[in-house]
Amino acid sequence: MLSIGIVGLPNVGKSTLFKALTKKQVDIKNFPFCTIEPNVGVVEVPDERLQQLAEVSRSAKIVPTAIEFVDIAGLVAGANNGEGLGNQFLANIRETDAIVQVVRAFQDQNIIHVAGQPDPQRDGEIISLELILKDMDTLAKHLPKVEKEAKRGDKEAQLELALVKKLAALFESRQPAKNVQLEEKEKILFKKLNLLSAKPVLYLINNASDKNNLDYPSKFSPALEIDVKLENELSELSPKEAQEMRLALPHPKNSLDELITSCYSLLELETFFTSGEPESRAWTVSKGSKAPQAAGKIHTDFEKGFIRAEVVFWEQLTKAGSWTSAREKGWSRLEGKDYVVKDGDVIVFKFAPTS
Repeated sequence: MLSIGIVGLPNVGKSTLFKALTKKQVDIKNFPFCTIEPNVGVVEVPDERLQQLAEVSRSAKIVPTAIEFVDIAGLVAGANNGEGLGNQFLANIRETDAIVQVVRAFQDQNIIHVAGQPDPQRDGEIISLELILKDMDTLAKHLPKVEKEAKRGDKEAQLELALVKKLAALFESRQPAKNVQLEEKEKILFKKLNLLSAKPVLYLINNASDKNNLDYPSKFSPALEIDVKLENELSELSPKEAQEMRLALPHPKNSLDELITSCYSLLELETFFTSGEPESRAWTVSKGSKAPQAAGKIHTDFEKGFIRAEVVFWEQLTKAGSWTSAREKGWSRLEGKDYVVKDGDVIVFKFAPTS
């Protein structure tokens, strides 16, 4: 399962956000490093299409796709050297696929800040710099081994050495690893390094509707503005009560749903569906995945024995009212192994059993 790390300075709203997302009770107190071991929660990816497909297929069960969120304790300046249990926290980040960086953009004298007062630009830069500095340390430890192998004439090591030097120059200018320009032959080696600053980042600007909010720099991109405290309060109500309260707000959108779907997009993921009487289910694939790869998400035998896929777009299927009607209208089609799966495809896979 794909994993999103929630990071930021202490007391910026990370654990409150996690609680709102997962409705799990976590330890939220007004002091730094309250969260030491990361809290982990699995969150459904909201998708209205799934319910509509289930109605068409009269499905007995609905199975959405999901993302794992990890509430990682607050980082501070010097985390890369172990400040504030920094080494442990950075190791937790390394295990995630992407990062939601929470930046506090409100003042509240009742909620302490490790630097005295919140400053969105400074606070955001502290976290970004700590990831870069830890990556510099990672490369410095890795460099002697690569240099030794490169001197022996190992072609892959020579390629990796050039990549490491390119990254080191980038880090010296305080740029993250994700800014590096990679040649095709470097991409696999780059991925193996598993650098912290290479991970996709979504900035969550924690603005409080009842506080004096602060400006934040436009370089925080992509970014979402969310009143984390309000979303947590709404998450504790029944769905009906929460919806009624939302409609009374100036901006009634569900910010948590927007955050979850934004994380999904951040990881360049798409959804395809399978739908029938037993169940309607959402499946996750990377953008650009071909039909056999999508089949493999269901079962490895489906990919190994792939023959073809019958595909119809979800909206056409719901409009037709059934697979039979969709076929009669010519809206379903047969696709082979080179077909690139599209977001919203509903697919039936044909495969040959493998021994």
